[in-house]
Amino acid sequence: MQSAGSTIFGILDFLRRAERLKSTLRTSWTRSGRQESTAEHSWRLSLFAMLVSQYYPKLDAGRILQLCIVHDLGETLNGDIPAPEQNGSKAEQEREDMLDLVRPLPADMRERLMSLWEEYEFARTPEARVVKALDKLETLLQQAQGSTPPDFDYTFNLGYGVKYTRLDEVIRELRAAVDDETKCCLMGRGRPAPDEEH
Repeated sequence: MQSAGSTIFGILDFLRRAERLKSTLRTSWTRSGRQESTAEHSWRLSLFAMLVSQYYPKLDAGRILQLCIVHDLGETLNGDIPAPEQNGSKAEQEREDMLDLVRPLPADMRERLMSLWEEYEFARTPEARVVKALDKLETLLQQAQGSTPPDFDYTFNLGYGVKYTRLDEVIRELRAAVDDETKCCLMGRGRPAPDEEH
């Protein structure tokens, strides 16, 4: 059994390593025109989930928040891969990076974080499926809200994450509202919104 001192040192070492998530940039922009960090996305996803959890009284709200906090930790070391550029290796790379990231922690903490990350990654539980859906919606909301570059592809967003956002009536209503904002962005750039079958 590890002493409290070595456990504390491991926790602090892990937190120092996880700090890199604050500087990991995504292909979303803030309203001020600055690229969003993955840590900022994870924060607002957590806030989103906290608010939406009331619609899921049978699910574990604490676990939902834990999944939000952990879901993108695998991007700490090698960054975020934009959705249009992803191929099949993203999950493998992030899993390897997660294993490296959690290395300083005691075994029980390592196992807990890896278990949460895999639960989210493979959408193994109802809580993970809700977080997956909200993750997609938060990304779409930020891209509709932020100051994106002139060549940003809003049309791609209308099809992004659809398989996760058909989960239930609450998620479908949220998706419809966010899609309406995306269509407004398209029209604001002088492009017609694609038909409703997307």
